[in-house]
Amino acid sequence: MKSMEWKTYRTRFLVKAKQLNSNFSFVDALGRQHSGRKGDYLVESSDGVITITPRRIFEDIYVPMLADETVPRASVESVTRPPRKMAQSYRNQRNAGMSLGLLS
Repeated sequence: MKSMEWKTYRTRFLVKAKQLNSNFSFVDALGRQHSGRKGDYLVESSDGVITITPRRIFEDIYVPMLADETVPRASVESVTRPPRKMAQSYRNQRNAGMSLGLLS
């Protein structure tokens, strides 16, 4: 595979990826075989794991970041952590159920 620059893509998590310009396969450190066709993407996750994702799936999920686009740390944290629900007291839960006719 020709030497190409990694591009950064984003979805819920940031990854780096290269689009394959020919068929490519490799065996990872755990002995798993990975293979892809021309047009598929070689993807490196933030923890350094490298996989191959089919083009159709990759392009449906990931959005390329612009070269000058940066993600503030607060935005990254809010994307990777789902918002927490506020705890509701048992009394409020019970009253809500009664008003909906769910409890007798």
